[in-house]
Amino acid sequence: MSPSTPFDPDELLRDDEEQAPAVRGPRRRTIGEGPAAGREILTNTASTRVARVAGLARRSARSKHRRFLVEGPQGVREAVRFSQERVLDVYLTEVALERHSEIWQEAQDAGLYAHVVSGPVMEAMSRDAQGVLAVVAMDEATGSEALARALEGARLVAVLAEAQDPGNAGTMIRAADAAGADAVILARGSVEATSPKVVRASAGSLFHLPVVTGVALDDAVDAVRAAGLTVLAADARGDFDLFEAGDLLAAPSAWLLGNEAHGLPPEALGLADAVVSIPVYGKAESLNVAAAAALCLYTSARAVR
Repeated sequence: MSPSTPFDPDELLRDDEEQAPAVRGPRRRTIGEGPAAGREILTNTASTRVARVAGLARRSARSKHRRFLVEGPQGVREAVRFSQERVLDVYLTEVALERHSEIWQEAQDAGLYAHVVSGPVMEAMSRDAQGVLAVVAMDEATGSEALARALEGARLVAVLAEAQDPGNAGTMIRAADAAGADAVILARGSVEATSPKVVRASAGSLFHLPVVTGVALDDAVDAVRAAGLTVLAADARGDFDLFEAGDLLAAPSAWLLGNEAHGLPPEALGLADAVVSIPVYGKAESLNVAAAAALCLYTSARAVR
């Protein structure tokens, strides 16, 4: 496909991969039995469909076409269950179809486009999919209005300031979800929420709670404070010990969590109502920011419940 070829926004929605060739080629393989019996196995690694799906690994393609990849059975399962209106296509290899037949069945029950693909086709689309892949339409919660909606009635929120490592960002979204947080705010300067590594690390939590983007950190802090939440910063220089701050944590709160390498800058610490530190009992210099986030969020969750 040449760079000038226009992108058909419905291309990935179609169940027929390509128009029938003028000259009939080799007999196409189909599934013989099971929930996908009779379905054709997509085997052409050079098809336009495969190239377009693979291209979504690039930020420019995601931004242009407003869709992103969900790789792996856990993430795809959660997308199908909780955001099926956004799922454009689901792909499973023959092996994955046997192992994760429930994903195929739920996709079918929801009326989604589901495809069986060969191993090489899956490999050409994604090397991190573990045999299960979905293409999902973007529906990001972006800007002040989305933030206001996400904060209605919120009691626990994670605010990520300049979270630039995608694995950590996705893990913090997952930790926030597991701790029962009401929203995650990825302040400007943080990694893109639909980056493949963020999506994989979130393990489906991206589809469970609002993840708000496109908001400056100071605006996010103003909004959470206006929503009645105490703003807490997690930092080794804190005046309060996390495990001795029961009264402080009893109120609805928003945790400011910093950059992996540098933590929270002084100006961000200055935005907080209180700075809380996590005690280190062993010889480790500090905790990974995702581990720190999990501890802070779970400690708050226990206090407010």
